[in-house]
Amino acid sequence: MDRSPLKSTHSSSCVKLYLCSNPDDSVVERRALRESVFPRLREHCRRTLGLDVTVIDPFESSDPSRWPDETTRQQLIKECRESSVGPFLLALVGHQYGTASLPAQVEVSEYQLLLQESQQAGVSTQELERVYQRDENTIPPSYCLRPAHTHACSPQVSEEEEMKMKAKEDELRKVFQSTVSLCVHRGLMTSERAQSYYRSALDADLRFALDNCPSDDIIGRCLVYVHKVVNANGDREGRQMNPQPQSEATTSDLKTVPTDGQLLSELCDSFLPGLITSSQLLVYTTTTECRHGYTTARRWGYTESLCQQVYADLVALTDSVDVSESREDSRLGDALAREQAEQEELRDIMSQFYDVIRPEEEKIRAYVTQREVQRPLVVTGGPCTGKAVLLAHCAQQILQAIDSQCSPANSGSEGGEEESGHVCVPLGSADRKHCGQMLESLLSSSGRRVTSGQQALVNQALTSCCLPLYARLLHLHTSLWHSDSDVTESSLPDGVHSSTSALLDQLEQKHGAPIVARAVSFLTLSKTGLTEAELADLLSIDDEVLSKYIQPSECPSGSMRVPQIDVERLLLDLRRFLIKRTVAGLHVLSWASRHFKLVVLKKYLGPPEARREIHSEMADYFSGRWACGRAKPLFVNQNSSPNVHTAQMNININRQPPSQPFIFYSPSEEFGRVNLRMVLELPHHLQESNKKFERKLLMSLGFHLAMVRAGLLGDLVAMLEGDEGSSHCPETAVISSILKSCACSLQSSPLLLPTLMETSLLPYLEAFPALESFVRQIREEREERGSGLGVALCPAPSSVPSVECLKPDAKTREASVAQVAQTECGIVAEIMDDGTAWFWKGSGCNILKLSLSCEQRELKFAGVKSSGQFVLLSTQCNKLFLWDVTGPEEFQQLESGPESSQETPNRMEGFVACQDKLFMWWKDQSFVSLFDVYTDTMTHFQCQSCVTSLVCSSDGFHMYCGHEEGTVSVFDTNTGRLLSTCSNTNHNAVALMILSEDKRELACVDRMGDVILWDTKTQPPRLVKETFTGDKSNNIVNTDHSDEISALLVCHSHQVTLWDTCDWELWDQFVAPQGRAFSQAVLSQDGHFFLALLDPLVLVWRISTGECVLSLQTNSQPRTLLKTASSVICVACDGCLTVWASEAIGAAGAAQKMRCGVKEVVVEQTGEWFYTTDGSETVWKWGLETGLPHAGFLHDGPVEKLRLSPDNVHFVTLSSGDIYVWQAESGQNILRMSGSRATDILITPNSNCGVSVSERQLSRVWKLAKGSIVCSIHLYLSDAQVSPESTFLIGLRRGDLLAASLWSGSISKRFSCVASSEHVVAFHTLSEHPEFVVLMAASGAVYTWKVAEETVCRHFLLPYSFNCQPQVFQMSSNGSFALLSTEDEDIRLLDLSQVRLCSFKAEAPVTKACLDKSGCYAAYVSHFNTPEKSCVHMRPVLTVVRLADGERIGSVWLCKDPLTLVVCEQHVFVGFEDGSVGVYSILDDGKEVRPRERLNGQLKQCPFDKAPYSWLPLQTANIIWP
Repeated sequence: MDRSPLKSTHSSSCVKLYLCSNPDDSVVERRALRESVFPRLREHCRRTLGLDVTVIDPFESSDPSRWPDETTRQQLIKECRESSVGPFLLALVGHQYGTASLPAQVEVSEYQLLLQESQQAGVSTQELERVYQRDENTIPPSYCLRPAHTHACSPQVSEEEEMKMKAKEDELRKVFQSTVSLCVHRGLMTSERAQSYYRSALDADLRFALDNCPSDDIIGRCLVYVHKVVNANGDREGRQMNPQPQSEATTSDLKTVPTDGQLLSELCDSFLPGLITSSQLLVYTTTTECRHGYTTARRWGYTESLCQQVYADLVALTDSVDVSESREDSRLGDALAREQAEQEELRDIMSQFYDVIRPEEEKIRAYVTQREVQRPLVVTGGPCTGKAVLLAHCAQQILQAIDSQCSPANSGSEGGEEESGHVCVPLGSADRKHCGQMLESLLSSSGRRVTSGQQALVNQALTSCCLPLYARLLHLHTSLWHSDSDVTESSLPDGVHSSTSALLDQLEQKHGAPIVARAVSFLTLSKTGLTEAELADLLSIDDEVLSKYIQPSECPSGSMRVPQIDVERLLLDLRRFLIKRTVAGLHVLSWASRHFKLVVLKKYLGPPEARREIHSEMADYFSGRWACGRAKPLFVNQNSSPNVHTAQMNININRQPPSQPFIFYSPSEEFGRVNLRMVLELPHHLQESNKKFERKLLMSLGFHLAMVRAGLLGDLVAMLEGDEGSSHCPETAVISSILKSCACSLQSSPLLLPTLMETSLLPYLEAFPALESFVRQIREEREERGSGLGVALCPAPSSVPSVECLKPDAKTREASVAQVAQTECGIVAEIMDDGTAWFWKGSGCNILKLSLSCEQRELKFAGVKSSGQFVLLSTQCNKLFLWDVTGPEEFQQLESGPESSQETPNRMEGFVACQDKLFMWWKDQSFVSLFDVYTDTMTHFQCQSCVTSLVCSSDGFHMYCGHEEGTVSVFDTNTGRLLSTCSNTNHNAVALMILSEDKRELACVDRMGDVILWDTKTQPPRLVKETFTGDKSNNIVNTDHSDEISALLVCHSHQVTLWDTCDWELWDQFVAPQGRAFSQAVLSQDGHFFLALLDPLVLVWRISTGECVLSLQTNSQPRTLLKTASSVICVACDGCLTVWASEAIGAAGAAQKMRCGVKEVVVEQTGEWFYTTDGSETVWKWGLETGLPHAGFLHDGPVEKLRLSPDNVHFVTLSSGDIYVWQAESGQNILRMSGSRATDILITPNSNCGVSVSERQLSRVWKLAKGSIVCSIHLYLSDAQVSPESTFLIGLRRGDLLAASLWSGSISKRFSCVASSEHVVAFHTLSEHPEFVVLMAASGAVYTWKVAEETVCRHFLLPYSFNCQPQVFQMSSNGSFALLSTEDEDIRLLDLSQVRLCSFKAEAPVTKACLDKSGCYAAYVSHFNTPEKSCVHMRPVLTVVRLADGERIGSVWLCKDPLTLVVCEQHVFVGFEDGSVGVYSILDDGKEVRPRERLNGQLKQCPFDKAPYSWLPLQTANIIWP
């Protein structure tokens, strides 16, 4: 049979080892290697190289009947050599040579020669002729060993019969060898040919693998271990067994047959040493001397040392392999690029199946080469006609033509049929003659043919089904025929499916039913295919397969697997119908034709339970359930046991599957590698096995990181949003929403997922406690890595992730929402303008369409209203349907309202439900209908004018109707009598009525927003109060009343008004942004916020401050806002629903931030407190431990400068020309100095004095505690700094550097460049070297100036590319590093400690950079700012670099644009443009300041109770400078 490799076009991605040995003397060694070495090697290669490991031991089975023949072994060796990355051969040469096998096939001429010579020598050939039969179907014709004698023994025979069969085989082998020796002696056969009859399996395999092999295939790819044992049999070695009596001729001939010792010596002492010299073959030789024989203890000692040596050598060989090409790491993160490469490879593979030339190829060529292609090409045809193969071949040919630039251009398409606007190429059956030639070629390539009589049956079969795939199947069937086989018409199955099923039946007979059934089932149900190693793992995990390898009388060991050789032999028989292609960097096996899947599904996987069982086993495997030594129970039937109760035994067996981490981490790779096989397969099998996505998986950081790094972000989001995920778990929905909003950022930098999620999730831990475990995983992962950036203080979010986002059926995409209603239990109803009705029943449910029929016609709906537990639907044919949502899903038809024409149906304006009564009113109608749900009766109340609003008492006895002209009518619902009427003075229509039965008050809100309060104790009601808003230009848009918080919201298009309903006082008013208009507003549940629609935005206002704090994102244009007890719902114009958790909105909205962008951040030296300014009148003091502002320091004008004394006792601010001195701890403003006209303020390092720098007036030095002036400095010094010893004010003036005394104010020191054109552009004092100043000249010269002695040292001249940017220039306090410039993606630094220039490359243009004062770290913010490299969702990135070695510590996505950046005490402080502040902790070498942890047991505090203290300034200045 042909043993050519599977269809593949790429190099392998696994280490495939062939274990060459003598099966008789290596059982112990091979078992030890299988159990202890190969699993460790596999884990090592998977983790460090991304390569799987497969080891083929042809003699692994204890049953010799399962051992492969020499042809199969050679095919396996060849495949290992061609497909293995790195080593492919591992040979164990022991002290026994082994026996030669009977040749499986001998050519006719040679066989007849051997018979003739044997007979002439007087040796009987009767047994030899009995075991061999002539077969004319082989090429060339040969005598073949009969199947019964293929192996020495069979498991079905007794031990005595087995010994007899083995003795007969030994006798036949001796006859063969003696006859061969005789032929060699007589010159009838060459000695080289004779060697094949003498050699053992070990010798034959070694020579096939190494002889005539290129040196490149031996160097670093083969390992040979030779073990010589001296005196292996001890004292018995000298005793010779008496030989059996033989004939005289035989005895003489055997003298020329080489002995086993001679053959072993020739192998070890001649063949292998020759390869050591010529091809650098690695051979290890060990000699064991035995005084008392080769004992078990000595054997185990050698085995242990062998295992250690083999593992070390294989690791060294595999680690030296360059796997960059096979792994394609550069493309793994790009799912689209990876898929494109895989499809291109699949095209190349499928084109290789093009064995029969089809005339349709010319039609496709003509279509492609025409000048103008305006219609698509469609290739049609029946099953198995080869459509995919034809297109793959044509695509391959087209690409080759394009590459060679020889594609002709035709004027038009030829032969194609135009149907429905496309070019159709029908594909039928292939030509029978061509299929016959293809079959003949396949048989010839496998060394087979058929007789003329058999050919007639083949021709008949091809006539009935002339398909290339069927011809391939016929090849496998006919290759099993012998020339004397009794074949009939029924010997060849009809059609592809029958032939495939018959092939599987043959494989079951050969390999066993369980292993065949399970193997093809695993291949069929895999999502992307399986590697050979994975298939062997799955078969080993399967109990039914593994149990067949356990003998009833044997007790299996603790670890056991299906022999790899059995898997390989099965794959060899299936190889013509499998393709090997690259998926996720590994080579996987999959069916070449989908029809094999169909046959397998029907034959083995018919019931859904069978498919779920296979998927479940595969899910267990890819999740690593049985990895890491976890044994799996196996129930084994003990048939030999006489006790019925103990006939079934439970055994725990380690099946040795590999571990399945989400990411493989190794010392050689900082971020590890994604386990793409697990990522691609596990979710698929979990879903198909009906196993819900485990919460542990969906909330696993490792799984998320692996999916995102693999480029499968969309798949991850789909899992989180699936029915098994986010519908019952809002936490997964929140994560999904965050992932979608950050998709652009994650696709460009997937490694930043942990910090991005940490920043995004921290504000919502109280709203979603289950997220704490996810955040904890992020921090633990960072600690394990030993470096990174953590979030110590999360900036206030700008938006809130949704917990659900639902869409109606795609068919309604063109329709828009006409009306929306919501019940008190949260059910939402939508009426679309196409007359359809949709309902959403709450969290975890989809939007479902309502279908009602009347008179066999589906109803179209016109409107929907709700009140309490009822939903009232009106149809376009003027019918009403009522649904009580607390009961069954039954709709009760009500009596229609007022009569109207069919063309203009009446519009129901609203209804109020009170107990079992419904009060309904219609637009522009002057009556109210009362419907009793229990009695199914309708009563009408006639009013004086059109009804615009309605409210009733809690008992339903009184009804209050608001009218168009501003009057209110009061009815007794029991008698139907009108009790009284009342009217407001402005006669505006009543839009809303609020009845307070406790206070016996009725509040009416008219359409202009005015409020009229009535006392209902008397009839008619008495007017109590009228409040006019004064706005008569706009009607109200909507109202929202909350009885729980005693608040009423009235929304106009230009403003939102809030009323306190306790005393009905106007609370506050909020004006819409200029040029924008409110379309709706609702109160939050707690009353701290209101949400408003400003097309197309959903904005959130904080009521206490009047600030707009949040913008909620929706997928489409919002239309209506709804709220439930725990959530806020936005209904979009297209019917989509977006749901946010109210608690999440509250948490995000309550996050503290300043009103404007943070302009300055000043940090105490301890890092516990820091101060921020935003250009307003307030300075905030923050506590890093609490993450909240501790106090606010108010000023009478905008704060321009802020300085903190080094001793942290005072801080000084500059506001509107006044200087304020504050005590940091008490918050008291102790000094307020006016008249300074300062533009900057400084504090001396000793914290004693302050310096006010004025550009146009005197600069003054003054006592910090008392404000008394020490001296004045007459010259203005720009960019001024105080010397570390608090003696000089140093600054720039006209290109020179001046130093003014802080005691006298005089200029006492000056530095001027020698060249007149040279000037100083930047300088910096050094706190750790107080006598020196480092300065930069415009030419790039670097100087140090010793101020006291006025000595100067010029160090070097910077190259032009490292020019200094004064606005960027910074220095560490010890003078070791200086930040020179940031240009585009480059950050340039000067390392003064080693006198070298450094440059760091950022991922994007750098917008801000900052040095740590200690000289340890540099932090920078980069942001894509060019359209071709960015998108609107890209975020700036904060990165921290270690200056000592340039190592990147970590990066984090920033949620918004930063304005300020400060590094202090292993923290990075970032002030953002929206007024929020973020603090990020630096973890380096495992040291990190722990971020705040939420205490599970602490009592929740209202966020608005955490407002900072406010400290007022002195009302007037207490010090006035002249």
